[in-house]
Amino acid sequence: MTSLTRAEAADRAELLTVESYDIDLDLTTGDTRFRSTTTIRFRAARPGSATFVEVKPAELRSVRLNDTPVDAAGLDGNRLPLSGLRAENVLVVEAEMAYTRTGEGLHRFVDPADGETYLYAMSFLDDGQRIFASFDQPDLKAPVTLSVTAPQGWVVAANGALDGTVTDGRRRFVTTRPLATYLVSLIAGPYHARHDEHDGIPLAIYCRRSLAAHLDKDADEIFTVTRQCLDRFHQLFDVRYPFGKYDQAFVPEFNAGAMENPGLVTIRDDYVFRSAVTDSQRELRACTIAHEMAHMWFGDLVTMRWWDDLWLNESFAEYLGSRVTAEATRFTAAWTTFGLRRKGWGYAADQRPSTHPVAPEEVADSAQALLNFDGISYAKGASVLRQLVAWVGDEAFLAGLNAHFAEHAYGNATLADLLAALRRAGGRDLSGWAAAWLREAQVNTLRVEAEVDGAGRYGEVAVVQTAPASHPVLRPHRIGLGLFDRSGTGVVLRERLEIDLDPAVDGGRTVVEGLRGQPAADLLLPNHGDLTYAKVRLDPASAAAVPLILPLLDDSLARAVLWTEMIEAVRDAERPVGDLVALVLAALPVETEAVVVEDVLWVAGRFIDRYLDPAGRSVARGLVAQACDRLLAGAAPGGSVQLAAAHGLIAAADDPARLAAWLAGDGVPAGIEVDDDLRWMLLHRLAVFGAVDQAAIDAEAARDRSAAGAEWAARCTAARPDPAAKERAWREIVGDLELSNRLIEARAAGFWQPEQVELTGSYVERYFAEMPEMARVRTPWVADEIAQLAFPAYAVDPRTRELAAALLARDDIEPGLRRMVTDADDDLRRALAARTGR
Repeated sequence: MTSLTRAEAADRAELLTVESYDIDLDLTTGDTRFRSTTTIRFRAARPGSATFVEVKPAELRSVRLNDTPVDAAGLDGNRLPLSGLRAENVLVVEAEMAYTRTGEGLHRFVDPADGETYLYAMSFLDDGQRIFASFDQPDLKAPVTLSVTAPQGWVVAANGALDGTVTDGRRRFVTTRPLATYLVSLIAGPYHARHDEHDGIPLAIYCRRSLAAHLDKDADEIFTVTRQCLDRFHQLFDVRYPFGKYDQAFVPEFNAGAMENPGLVTIRDDYVFRSAVTDSQRELRACTIAHEMAHMWFGDLVTMRWWDDLWLNESFAEYLGSRVTAEATRFTAAWTTFGLRRKGWGYAADQRPSTHPVAPEEVADSAQALLNFDGISYAKGASVLRQLVAWVGDEAFLAGLNAHFAEHAYGNATLADLLAALRRAGGRDLSGWAAAWLREAQVNTLRVEAEVDGAGRYGEVAVVQTAPASHPVLRPHRIGLGLFDRSGTGVVLRERLEIDLDPAVDGGRTVVEGLRGQPAADLLLPNHGDLTYAKVRLDPASAAAVPLILPLLDDSLARAVLWTEMIEAVRDAERPVGDLVALVLAALPVETEAVVVEDVLWVAGRFIDRYLDPAGRSVARGLVAQACDRLLAGAAPGGSVQLAAAHGLIAAADDPARLAAWLAGDGVPAGIEVDDDLRWMLLHRLAVFGAVDQAAIDAEAARDRSAAGAEWAARCTAARPDPAAKERAWREIVGDLELSNRLIEARAAGFWQPEQVELTGSYVERYFAEMPEMARVRTPWVADEIAQLAFPAYAVDPRTRELAAALLARDDIEPGLRRMVTDADDDLRRALAARTGR
């Protein structure tokens, strides 16, 4: 399909004004297709001119422009030319559309638990064309009136509220406020629903019937978080929630975390928890709710003009998601999670070859736009906003946002529009700040240099800012400096300073005069409070003290900054993996935040499996398992930290007998329930060792006849060290177009294992030979996910990099595959450097 370019979108926006969409869908025509009739009313600035409309049909049945037939044979891919436009136009497009199994367009899912069928629409980024004809670009917004004919007994919900009664299965929905085409959505099927109301806003949550009991168990928590977030946004913003009702539908096989369709947010139904989860997983659900709600203002009320201003959507939603969760819900440590998990995602993305500015000068087309939904547009952008708030003050920041909403409500805006509103509100010219932070890529490093005299007092203390040679940009930063001292059995914060780093004044070396002559702290922590986006490096004395201080530090955000400092030093090969493992053994057994346990163990596991040779990996895994065992013994039974430790132990353990005993219910620590998901985690690890056969996996899948069970079974089967199982899984990963997105991704996630490098060696060359065709025949979102999951990440060998280079030298590979391989190859470069010391 042809990707819409920025230039084409600008030309069409100058020509057209879309007045309305009337979309009529018939979902009763079979299991593979549905009927779609779209009536678009629009004006043309130049009568007699031409344009095109986008549609991706299985069969284009008829097209009429101003009651004149348009030749359907003119459809070129997803574009139908329209000529002879009038000042006022009516376009009617009738088509048969195909249901998908890819999470794009109108996704059709048959629940293995009970055989029921569920549909949901995903119109992002340009997949609304799989459902209805449209002028598919963000700045041609229009009101939408949707009608849906569905089987008897089905629940149907959409962006707007239901308008009147159901007649012969046909429902009509209230006309919406102006929407961008990528935000049009619906759900249809025998969905289970719960309803509520808050502050005059109707609320609803939906899920599959087979998950009803699990949703009901958490409904109070979900509604409470929703109400708390609505209240907080109403306190922050002058414009109340502007789209009537607020539904949240938990839908199956969803690609993203959630989608901000106004009036009907769709969320992956993995957030309907069927097994025990940690509080960090519940916090993630709360942050997702807050993130999507923030989009009601950033993205839905005011929409970016084009995808180069994606940050106006995602960076703001990411920032406000964490902020509102921390301020309004019980998850008050959300900034700790952001600092460790989300910023870690941003740092990793920003240091890869594919890095890009938060707000690029230009995104050429919608295909390139898809690639920018990454840790930079989300986490780095949100971090930059947090730094902006620290720099200009919260009052001016919020005043600027409210002025922005007032000026552009139900329309579109750009970076320049927002900066102008913030400048008027705060009286500061932000052009220089924006140039450094939004228009330039990569991350700075802040290193502390500290002189200590013979009396133990600071002489000169400086923060030195550097930038990589490829992106030599120094930025203004406002940071905190925390001085921590050991005191008895604990650690106290003696003092916190807030300082400005201004490279235009000091060239990147900022002397902290306020510390001169003070007693040296046991730990001098830069970026205390995590206000800026930068890698930090401690002075040598502070670095040496971290293993003693970190276990005693009661500030979870400060702990997150310290863990991130170590992780980034290992990633940059400034510290060996062994130092991280030693810190895990020293500090993790007394950790009190589940998210710290989960994320540190996950990152440490990735480094261990890739940066160490097999002998070193075995030793390091054993030490991590020791840390998990100590944490299991000391954590409160049944608590989140204990559960996180159990998950970490399963991932790190090299003892199949112990895992098999747990699966049988023997030796399980008090407080840990071997429920559905924990059983699958154990079975997956046993499958990696070859300690269970296919019959055991099949028996577990027969016991757990859920969608999650089917995905786990696929992952376990692909993970078995059996040549026939590997071959079958690979063929499905590369070429099976009938399996759904999630089932293919489960196979890809299970295929490569660090314990099976020799067994899977022949597939390394097959990846580079066969992935280009895979990417051509699959839709971009799914192809990109498979390309990433199926990459031979544990084949840490120069030959792998040679194969990657040969693939990247080709000029016929898809943009998503090129980016995934480029970044994965850079990770291999780092892993090889760590193993060889070069």
